[in-house]
Amino acid sequence: MLKKIMTALFTILVALIVMFLVIQNMPGNPVDIMATDIMKKESIQYEIAYERAKAILNYDPDKPLVERFLDYAKGILTGDLGTSMAYKKSVSEIIKEALPWTLFVASLSLFLSFFVGILLGISIAWKRKKILNTFLIGYQSILGSIPNYIVAYLLVLLFSVSLGWLPARGAYSTQVTVGFNLPFLLDVLKHAILPVLAYFLTTVSGWVLSMKANSLSIMGEDYITYAQVRGLPNRRILLTYLSKNAILPMITNLAVSFGLLFGGSPLIENMFFYPGVGYFLSSAISKRDYTLMQGMFFVIIIMVVASNLLVEIMYKFLDPRLKEQ
Repeated sequence: MLKKIMTALFTILVALIVMFLVIQNMPGNPVDIMATDIMKKESIQYEIAYERAKAILNYDPDKPLVERFLDYAKGILTGDLGTSMAYKKSVSEIIKEALPWTLFVASLSLFLSFFVGILLGISIAWKRKKILNTFLIGYQSILGSIPNYIVAYLLVLLFSVSLGWLPARGAYSTQVTVGFNLPFLLDVLKHAILPVLAYFLTTVSGWVLSMKANSLSIMGEDYITYAQVRGLPNRRILLTYLSKNAILPMITNLAVSFGLLFGGSPLIENMFFYPGVGYFLSSAISKRDYTLMQGMFFVIIIMVVASNLLVEIMYKFLDPRLKEQ
């Protein structure tokens, strides 16, 4: 256990260093961009505009890179991720507001596609009907190969622009009162339908195929044949013998998929103007808001590593063979 935690911490450290170096070496220095803009608007010398931009943004690109990283690391350890250059607001506050929305959409879409995929996969493997298998392959070939943001765009065109059934932007309407009340909760669910559907439609077929392959592999095992010979009910064979063993390899994939889904949220959230981590990350990149970028990438790194660590710990309890070892 300790070894796994140390490995996770080392992974986070390496990822943070790489992320920091990539951000700091991005083209388009925020101070230089603002200084050029001030110089054009106020017709002043570049040096004066440059000093003013540094004061406004509270960022000094001339500071040695090692010192900037030590300041960033100190901020992480103390819980102070700095102030956003664009929003003039604490990065920690922005994360606190954005993280629940991303967790909500990512978790809902992932677990929905996972459970539907598990049920369909085991059903197709058990029944072995060619028509279902043909439909699954066709579905995976089409929607499985289309990026989720393209599917999101098509969903907006159909359900928001053409039919007008569902909202296409935001997490909730301005007409509802924010709080733990039924109108607000229903409005939040209504706004989440299209983002969740975009994730679901592009990922569910992958779960179905994986579960079908695992189920077919296990159905060839001797203990399944023995259970059928004993005359056990199909329901018991499905639940006790087949599904429990076929689902085990999927647990690891679940953690990896959550990390990919969480890390890939900028495109979908930006499409729907959904105020999650991805939306603010996309906004920070476009505005060269280094402080906000570092904070958002930090959250994504933590979520990806933590989800993988959690599944590794859970897997020991789920798999009796590992438990015995």
